[in-house]
Amino acid sequence: MGGMTQTASGTGTGRKVSEARERLLGTAARLFYAEGIHTVGVDRLVAEAKVTNATFYRHFRSKEELAVAYIESVDQAIRTQIGALTAADVPTDDILRGIGASLVEQIRSPGYRGCAFLNAAAEFPDPAHPVHRAVVSHRAWFLRTITGLFAEITTDQADHAGRHFVMLRDGAMSAGYLGDPVLAGETLQRGIEGLLRIHTARGPGGSAAPTPGDAPSATAVTGIECAPPDA
Repeated sequence: MGGMTQTASGTGTGRKVSEARERLLGTAARLFYAEGIHTVGVDRLVAEAKVTNATFYRHFRSKEELAVAYIESVDQAIRTQIGALTAADVPTDDILRGIGASLVEQIRSPGYRGCAFLNAAAEFPDPAHPVHRAVVSHRAWFLRTITGLFAEITTDQADHAGRHFVMLRDGAMSAGYLGDPVLAGETLQRGIEGLLRIHTARGPGGSAAPTPGDAPSATAVTGIECAPPDA
């Protein structure tokens, strides 16, 4: 999780303080994702992170502040991974396929219990709550990023394609937890491939008809997950 290993300056024990914060955040990520934010109390977080209550409150004023940090850490991990991919020499359609393949890999992984962002929003439905706002901020960024990728394929339909991709993703993340993860993953990949075929044909100078057949294979993009690492 990016930025969690920085040391505090001028304390003489900055490294220990930083390591304690990292343990708290890692413990919170594991427990919040597996069991829910409301279910896990501060006493348990402190015990499993092997820190004191004083250390906890030195870093986080409340459990809800820690929950915001948890959501932001998952968000930052996804931003970093997609940022590295978009900066590389990878065709746009393969970036989108790779994001989809990574989501499929996550849906089928042991311990999967849905999207960390959607789960947190369900626990904090008040739009004004900091946890809810952190979720909305991530989703707004993700939609902008996906829409920007589709804008490289189709100028007129990028907004529609971006929204469609995110809705496919949301449905697959939920269906993969509540139903058959294999079918959910297959449906997501076919949906993404359909979007690419349709919008490539509509793109600038792209008058060619969509090519029928099975969706090409896609390589998962490591780390693009809507759950904390090693959850």
